[in-house]
Amino acid sequence: MSVALVDVRAVLNQVIDPVAGVTLGSAVKDSQIQIVDGRVSIQVVLGYPAASRAEALRQALVQALKDAGVAQAEVSISTKVVAHAVRPGVALVPGVRNIIAVASGKGGVGKSTTAVNLALALQAEGARVGLLDADIYGPSVPTLLGVSQRPDSADGKTMSPVIGHGIQTNSIGFMISEDNPAIWRGPMVTQALEQLLRSTNWDDLDYLIVDMPPGTGDIALTLSQRVPVVGAVIVTTPQDLALLDARKGLRMFEKVNVPVLGVVENMAIHVCSQCGHAEHIFGEGGGQRMATQYKVPWLGALPLSMAIRVGADAGQPTVLSAPDSEAAKLYSAIAAKLAAKVAALPKDLSDKFGVISVKRT
Repeated sequence: MSVALVDVRAVLNQVIDPVAGVTLGSAVKDSQIQIVDGRVSIQVVLGYPAASRAEALRQALVQALKDAGVAQAEVSISTKVVAHAVRPGVALVPGVRNIIAVASGKGGVGKSTTAVNLALALQAEGARVGLLDADIYGPSVPTLLGVSQRPDSADGKTMSPVIGHGIQTNSIGFMISEDNPAIWRGPMVTQALEQLLRSTNWDDLDYLIVDMPPGTGDIALTLSQRVPVVGAVIVTTPQDLALLDARKGLRMFEKVNVPVLGVVENMAIHVCSQCGHAEHIFGEGGGQRMATQYKVPWLGALPLSMAIRVGADAGQPTVLSAPDSEAAKLYSAIAAKLAAKVAALPKDLSDKFGVISVKRT
């Protein structure tokens, strides 16, 4: 059988990437397809980390080519995470390609636990990941990652990130004792967060997850305007009270032109460890309805689980301590969808253009 480029394209346009929800035809350029004496070689480069999913996708494409009559096919799947565009006028952060804000309208919905597990899930897929604890008044990342040392500073001006389970991180919690409150007003808090973000020597990160402070007050608003985030994730519970505030958080990002990458519903269902009875303690489907109402992606739901709480308190988040558990698989699926949403955003082209100066003659 004589194989032409159009035949290969037809197959690529039929095979769907289950994470991104698009066909591989949109991810493969003509230059990545080689046809020599009937033998087809395809290089697929995904824009998001997919270490655990690449082989299944490769096999699906090879099988589709065989079904189309291509007997000799060689397919390679690799990933390359690039920087994506942010709001104009916001200074980028050296060493960081993409910053993702994880936010909620109110506290107590499991935002920080979700942020940490998503960061670890992205790392497990092969990404270089950092985590910035932006909650000055209630820093929880040190506890969640089980680390407590102060950041090192070689020059007295910048800091090296603290490493927890392979994640580069920084938090005001590394610099004050656990029982010492940060009694600071808004401007001081904003300045401290700017310093944590821009004075940390982040090392070649694909993603920096920012665990935002709860609410939509001055601190959260200032952060959303000054931090070069590519997009935000809204964490909520199904409870009506939580959804009221989550909607405000979503609208805040929309007003400052930050894309909302999706909604995560936490504590969606509780399954009794003794009898297996499932119960929607905080209501059912509220987060998904909110995503539909505001036409933003629905990333998934997480259970109300004692194991998640125990792991978080012990500094051993679920994705790390129980990687084969159902909860860890849910975190992984949400993280994959999130990374795919980032990959679909417009790319950062600022380094493609030189500095333009206008002189009066």
